[in-house]
Amino acid sequence: MSATAETEAAEGKGLKSGALGLVGSIVVGIASTAPAYSLAASLGYVVIVANGDGIVGVKAPLIMVVAFIPMYCIAVGYSELNKAEPDCGTTFTWASRAFGTRTGWMGGWGIIAADVIVMANLAAIAGAYSFSLFGFDDLAGSLFWSTFAGVVWIVVMTYICYRGIEVSARLQYALLGIEVVTLVAFALFAIIKVYAGDAPVGLKPSLDWLSPSGLSVTAVVSATLIAIFIYWGWDTAVAINEESDDPGTTPGRAAILSTVLLLLTYALVSVATIAFAGVGTEGIGLGNEANADDVFAAMGHEVFGGGAVGWIMVHLLAICVLTSASASTQTTIIPTARASLSMAAFKAIPEKFADIHPKYLTPTQSTTWMGGVSIVFYVLLTLTSENILADTIAAVGLLIAFYYGLTGFACVWFYRKTLTKTPRDLVMQGIIPGFGGIILLVFFVIACREYIDPDYGYTSIGSIGGVFLLGVGSLVLGLVLMGICQVKYPAFFRGETLPKRDSSDLVLVGGGGKPVGVRLPETNERTVIAPDLSNLPPGQTAVDPRTGETYSRDTDDGPPSA
Repeated sequence: MSATAETEAAEGKGLKSGALGLVGSIVVGIASTAPAYSLAASLGYVVIVANGDGIVGVKAPLIMVVAFIPMYCIAVGYSELNKAEPDCGTTFTWASRAFGTRTGWMGGWGIIAADVIVMANLAAIAGAYSFSLFGFDDLAGSLFWSTFAGVVWIVVMTYICYRGIEVSARLQYALLGIEVVTLVAFALFAIIKVYAGDAPVGLKPSLDWLSPSGLSVTAVVSATLIAIFIYWGWDTAVAINEESDDPGTTPGRAAILSTVLLLLTYALVSVATIAFAGVGTEGIGLGNEANADDVFAAMGHEVFGGGAVGWIMVHLLAICVLTSASASTQTTIIPTARASLSMAAFKAIPEKFADIHPKYLTPTQSTTWMGGVSIVFYVLLTLTSENILADTIAAVGLLIAFYYGLTGFACVWFYRKTLTKTPRDLVMQGIIPGFGGIILLVFFVIACREYIDPDYGYTSIGSIGGVFLLGVGSLVLGLVLMGICQVKYPAFFRGETLPKRDSSDLVLVGGGGKPVGVRLPETNERTVIAPDLSNLPPGQTAVDPRTGETYSRDTDDGPPSA
């Protein structure tokens, strides 16, 4: 995309452009995954996934690598699509461009639904840790007080997001720095004790842990969907594209680098944790279901030992899980608010969600509504059943597979007419994102077959599993809401505010003025020019967003073949 197009995209919705560079975008992307919280709350569940008569067990590090593959592939797709159109709606905008408005609307809904559901889990962890960190175990175990503390965390983080992206980023710098240092220290302490013979189990890491032998397809799929949840969140680096210093390139680079750094972190910590504690079903073993909710709490004292250093490190580890969950609460609000902002700007949902604060330049209505809906959902879910919170991770995995996979396919389809121009385009815009989309589609289908079983997970309603109801049920709800919006906002669904487009289209330099319909100030819609330049106004110039080449009707040069 040309510099002109990038400037128009950044200014289009009133967000604060140039607020974040590459490092800041990477920090937000990694912080959004909440590494300490994600490992604490999910690693145990990966280990205990049923595998025939046994469990995944020591093969968990392999699952971390397998989950990384589609994540990297989709991150490449995000990067390529972001170059063509750096819009904060990400999947919503790109899928609308590639497949049409209905598909795009459901992609946007997938982002919103996944974020709202996971907020319940994040708030529950943050609420309980707020008390247990200071020794108030009775309050941590109280449904009322832990829920109350979780609600307070959501309110606080919503306010921080309301105040501005730079405030959010500065907070993430501090929290993520402490978090990464503590996780690396935890891994090093554990590995050193393993080789020194001081670990309770002391399994020596083996390359066999990275071999798929002995794992069933169902076990790999179920465990990988949980591990995908651990990686999930890096796309926040792209959701803040309109607030970065270079909207066309910085967010995509940050997304790809975030996934690579996460792989290194997760591989190190998972290997160290399994080597130290083992996968037994007793004591601190990761095969013990009692430890699955928080593996770090179960083994922190054993890893760091006693004394002043041990006491400090154990409490620092607990603080990291708390701050990780609370920080992820904040970074979960950010992409959701921007997705709904984009949907509102293109008149796909009520226009009030496109309101921007005049001073902080943040999406006010989208941010506050995200916080409010998350609180309501969290409280209702808690009142329904404490066990259903445990099913939210697997349910979110379905939604992640849905909208990440959709983005991969959207990349291939958007660039379909120009894929073969260079080997690089074929690989980066076609093969890699398409492969990621296929993997996630297969995982989604297999997982649905597993999750619909009432015996899967911790809850069920009638003869349907709770995980299936949360995941697929939220998509069905999205279809209903889309039907309502189609009646109320027909212009969007007719493609008038967000028309289909692909990489071979030429667009009018300068954008062609204001779009049809009510939009935010400074919003411009890039007018698509026909390949034969027949609709190009006299004296005007068309540009190929992909190459930057310009064309006019005053020359004999024609546009590139479609």
